[in-house]
Amino acid sequence: MHTPSHFTPASFDFLIKLECNNNREWFKANQAEYEQKIRTPALDFIEAMSGSILGLSPRLTAVAKKVGGSLMRPQRDSRFSHDKSPYKLNVGIQFRHFQAKDVHAPGLYLHLANDGCFIAAGIWHPEAKALNAIRHCIDENPNGYQKAITALTAAGFELSGSSLVRPPRGFDKEHPLIEELKRKDFIAVKPISLEQVCRTDFVEFCSQQFAHTSALMHYLCFALELDF
Repeated sequence: MHTPSHFTPASFDFLIKLECNNNREWFKANQAEYEQKIRTPALDFIEAMSGSILGLSPRLTAVAKKVGGSLMRPQRDSRFSHDKSPYKLNVGIQFRHFQAKDVHAPGLYLHLANDGCFIAAGIWHPEAKALNAIRHCIDENPNGYQKAITALTAAGFELSGSSLVRPPRGFDKEHPLIEELKRKDFIAVKPISLEQVCRTDFVEFCSQQFAHTSALMHYLCFALELDF
């Protein structure tokens, strides 16, 4: 029996309207539509995912709260951006590690937007100490890392993010995994279509996809001495 879909084409239609009216006055006037088409479906989705997220790891959190939970806030942080528009044009949902202090720790992520939807897992922009720990773990435990990447590739994921131009300090440029050691992000991404998001089996689909990332999540948590 399939779980009903929590997102519909109307969710994406709202994001189109927001793009054309990205200001606080319009958003406040259309708050009820945001609640109906974005926030409520997203919170329902998080609630429906909680069992499979905890099944993947009891250290991951699925918190269906309007503020401070797995649903990322709609407001943009425009302090350091030339683009001063106040609202994001995407829905972001993150299933974080309970020991994580911020978004730069291992986690699972769902990104929904009209210009592209994707499922992701891993760590984005880790601080220098964490990044160094991951690199040394890859150097000392290459087999586990390579198995995790093989599993991801077979499931249609691809490691994404930025990399150094030169080898990181302390690592030989001839290292067999030098391109992996150059990475500044360890995030596996799989594009999905708007049609998939709106299908009746989307919760089941996401649960299956996140399961494919388990080896990577295990490895990153091992590298960072976090429970998984």
